[in-house]
Amino acid sequence: MTKNIQQTNFPKLNFIKRGKVRDLYTVQEYLLIVATDRISAFDVIMPNPIPGKGIILNRMSTFWFTQMEDIIGNHIISTDTADFPPECAPYAASLEGRSMLVKKANPLPVECIVRGYLSGSGWKDYHHNQSISGIKLPPGLKESSKLPQTIFTPTTKAPEGEHDSAITRSEMEDIVGMELTEKIINISLAIYERAAAIALKAGIIIADTKMEFGLIGKELILIDELLTPDSSRFWPALDYEEGRAQKSFDKQFLRDYLLSIKWNQKPPAPELPPEIIKNTKAKYEEALKRLVK
Repeated sequence: MTKNIQQTNFPKLNFIKRGKVRDLYTVQEYLLIVATDRISAFDVIMPNPIPGKGIILNRMSTFWFTQMEDIIGNHIISTDTADFPPECAPYAASLEGRSMLVKKANPLPVECIVRGYLSGSGWKDYHHNQSISGIKLPPGLKESSKLPQTIFTPTTKAPEGEHDSAITRSEMEDIVGMELTEKIINISLAIYERAAAIALKAGIIIADTKMEFGLIGKELILIDELLTPDSSRFWPALDYEEGRAQKSFDKQFLRDYLLSIKWNQKPPAPELPPEIIKNTKAKYEEALKRLVK
């Protein structure tokens, strides 16, 4: 199994695009999604990969998609390269462990964020006006406080290199419709609550997470990734204490490093020191080890 892939190049497959982390191809009537070892922070791709990260993301997403199948379907057809169309065979060594053959869906133009705790941009918004995405929160909450109830805080889906912007439920309804918004919110909250309970048994608090949905005809499904250290805040439960930033098993460690060196959060991103790469990898591996048996 290839351990370090920053970028794929499969000439016999139909390349679509490179995202921050994933490379996309069309194969027959399907999509092939390859999770590389690229890592981004503040919507900018770092110059250095995190070795093996794509394999961790792929395994974790597959685990969570399976856990949620009775709540909502997902786009996965197979993660086993032996099941992939024959034109993928020449690239099997690169695809193994880090790829998904999936159904084609129309992605919805919103990011679906669920928060159980007050952190990141949510903490900043609360500090500014005691609300997140138009949801008024009680006074007196601290950084990393557990919220009185889990909240759904959507954002726009910004073009590559730009930042997503928080939107209200009403604004989301204007984009995707009232009925679909209601359905997405209910499903997102159900997924978070189940995942939070599973993770807590493994000693992890899921502070917040981002989900993506797509439509196949009128069927709503989960797409992209689910509950990974790239798309979620994972905190060690034993170390949790409100009123401060938390230790984590996600890329907050990388964000904190970048903030410490006063990087302006615009391309080009700085080279990452070996110890930052090593420690980021270790955090992702710890999350996988705890959650996916």
